[in-house]
Amino acid sequence: MMLLQNEKLDQAFFAPEFAHTLEAQIGNTPLLRLHKTARAYGVADTVAVYAKAEWFNPGGSVKDRPALNIIRTAEWEGKLRSGMTILDASSGNTGIAYAMLGAARGYKVRLVMPENISPERIAILRAYGAELILTDPQAGIDLAIRETRRMAAADPNLFYANQYDNPANWQAHYLTTANEIWQQTQGHITHFVAGVGTSGTFMGNTRRLRELNPAIRFISVQPNGPASGLEGLKHMATSILPKIYDPTLADENRFIDPQEAQTMAKFLARQEGIFVGLSAASAVYLAMSVARELDQGVVVTVLPDSGFKYLTQSFWTEE
Repeated sequence: MMLLQNEKLDQAFFAPEFAHTLEAQIGNTPLLRLHKTARAYGVADTVAVYAKAEWFNPGGSVKDRPALNIIRTAEWEGKLRSGMTILDASSGNTGIAYAMLGAARGYKVRLVMPENISPERIAILRAYGAELILTDPQAGIDLAIRETRRMAAADPNLFYANQYDNPANWQAHYLTTANEIWQQTQGHITHFVAGVGTSGTFMGNTRRLRELNPAIRFISVQPNGPASGLEGLKHMATSILPKIYDPTLADENRFIDPQEAQTMAKFLARQEGIFVGLSAASAVYLAMSVARELDQGVVVTVLPDSGFKYLTQSFWTEE
């Protein structure tokens, strides 16, 4: 079910009073052209590389989009009701989106996450009043997912949002992000490059953009191993696969080393003035690798969040 295709909900969504709500600020993020980065990485002048700046969402990340659609869809279907607690596993950004929207809509939020997520994210979540359950960092997000499933099975008063398996995740991007990219590039996009974690961003954008132009090429970004430390990205070959993930949608999968992502993050901050996290830097690095192989084209990637949640990571102070 695609929530915003329901006529009654469409009317409520676009009602005049909605324009002044927190939720109305989600989406319609800017598309930035990465001039200096493209030049530095040897991209031809006839190839444009753009990045969707998702930290402009009120929760600071791309995850505001699926979190809102998951919550609204659950309310419409009667699965989320007053007095229930929203439960999910998260590496941070979706959790922040749940916590923000839960506070705005009157829901408690319980999140299960690896203990090694950035302290900035933990501080933000606690500021929103979310309940945090931290799991063994060595087991990564997969242990958090298993623990979340156990809790959901034991307590019917919990709404298990289940971002990894919930189709409302990718549908949010099908309905919003992809159409924004199409409009912002005036339909000239030739390549789409994005990371996969829950895989919602890649799945939703790919499905919609391929409908608009089947000639577009779609490249997924993954870490080059299971213990990469790149928060928000999953090495699909060794992880619990999200049910929303369809490996056949990607024309190509490319892999990144954490050092390459760190170098790109520092370059973007110091040369473009664009301060992002490592998942965004990973996407840009591989978008540049794709663009460098082209004689002409328009390559678009997604910057999931800014770098403000990662300031304590040591690579920022390393030369």
